[in-house]
Amino acid sequence: MMAAPKPEEISHPPMDQLQGLEYCIDSNPSWVETIVLGFQHYILALGTAVMIPSFLVPLMGGTDDDKVRVVQTLLFVEGINTLLQTLFGTRLPTVIGGSYAFMVPIISIIHDSSLTRIEDPHLRFLSTMRAVQGAMIVASSIQIILGFSQLWAICSRFFSPLGMVPVIALVGFGLFDRGFPVVGHCVEIGIPMLILFVAFSQYLKNFHTRQLPILERFALLISTTVIWAYAHLLTASGAYKHRPDLTQHNCRTDRANLISSAPWIKIPYPLEWGAPTFDAGHAFGMMAAVLVSLIESTGAYKAAARLASATPPPAHVLSRGIGWQGIGILLNGLFGTLTGSTVSVENVGLLGSTRVGSRRVIQISAGFMIFFSMLGKFGALFASIPFPIFAAVYCVLFGLVASVGLSFLQFTNMNSMRNLFITGVALFLGFSVPEYFREYTSKALHGPTHTRAGWFDDFLNTIFFSSPTVALIVAVFLDNTLDYKDSAKDRGMPWWAKFRTFNGDSRNEEFYTLPFNLNRFFPPR
Repeated sequence: MMAAPKPEEISHPPMDQLQGLEYCIDSNPSWVETIVLGFQHYILALGTAVMIPSFLVPLMGGTDDDKVRVVQTLLFVEGINTLLQTLFGTRLPTVIGGSYAFMVPIISIIHDSSLTRIEDPHLRFLSTMRAVQGAMIVASSIQIILGFSQLWAICSRFFSPLGMVPVIALVGFGLFDRGFPVVGHCVEIGIPMLILFVAFSQYLKNFHTRQLPILERFALLISTTVIWAYAHLLTASGAYKHRPDLTQHNCRTDRANLISSAPWIKIPYPLEWGAPTFDAGHAFGMMAAVLVSLIESTGAYKAAARLASATPPPAHVLSRGIGWQGIGILLNGLFGTLTGSTVSVENVGLLGSTRVGSRRVIQISAGFMIFFSMLGKFGALFASIPFPIFAAVYCVLFGLVASVGLSFLQFTNMNSMRNLFITGVALFLGFSVPEYFREYTSKALHGPTHTRAGWFDDFLNTIFFSSPTVALIVAVFLDNTLDYKDSAKDRGMPWWAKFRTFNGDSRNEEFYTLPFNLNRFFPPR
């Protein structure tokens, strides 16, 4: 007869802070390591920063020169926003990057009849850019008001660990179409990249040089360099000479036309495309994207706090971060970056795969963004890495962020039918609803909401295109209406309660206190 297992052998006690990280928010690696890690975060952030303008600028009638300028402006503003967020916002180690949520309203502005009428492509590009800027400047007020007035902190009282699981999980999972479908565009570089990245970051993580797990820590840089060189070899040896255009575009290392178009030195400045134009319909559509970015960021901040080995951010800290993110979107509008700001999910995942959650690393990466956005040619060199290389890494990092979301289930009772129902339905609808909207749009070339009022269509289509937003609507509604009086413990509320307020937990002070003694002027609640 085997002895009955002891309870502690079966169950794993829930943990406030994730264990197994080498550096948390306040602890920093050596300077050399910090700088290399910062550069690694910069390289990772390039993927989205190049992808969004590469898709939108040609639709607006812009040239390769315009595309490079937009990419550089976007990186410049990303660097500023990342510094603002890590200094005065939530102070979590998050890179603030471009957001896909803004694609729906921006494409709608591009197709606006008043703009498509313009014959001259360059003039059409500038007019569209100004229209997008105007809409973004107006819409940014939503996050600024919700954040700094602490309204978002009040809303977040309705969030429980259970209600946040589908939201954080879908912040990662909801980006599934940016992963393997893009790897598939160029399998011969995408799949080796995926295998190498997993091999270095996981299987070879115990390989040390001078007490440093060099392969785990710099897996992204090493594997990107190897595969990029290999892709360059394939390009130079003429492997793609007679392949279809699409394959050439995705696989070749010389197809982006970024380096030739880039100036040597150029400093982005506000309103460089001209004065923004304002249209109420455009602004209203854009407000939906700002709301989506707010929800996605809320999920991403909670994931980042976990991967930086911090306690969950108190409500007022989260709200403060959203306010600064609103200022970030205002800067996006003033500079003309063609997309708004949100937390870069892939960079949150990289905190987990390197096991370094240090804030300083992210601030250094912001420095790289600002520096390389001014030195055009160097920035363009790194920006010409083929997309399938980024997508291969996304497959790992988005999944990692999603599983951090699932890890919040440890604070809830998963033997309760109510909880199983809420989690399952919110996750499923969070996948299923946006997929319906995507499929419908690709066939009909307009979203399922198609009325006479364009602003109304943009608003609803943008909201329902976002997985985390659908999940939040479903999960928070069900969680607060289904016999919630008796289910506080099942929902994980007793655990969550002490992190609600700044003074509820002594650790909040070391993680979230403002720098330069600013807490004297903005006392935490």
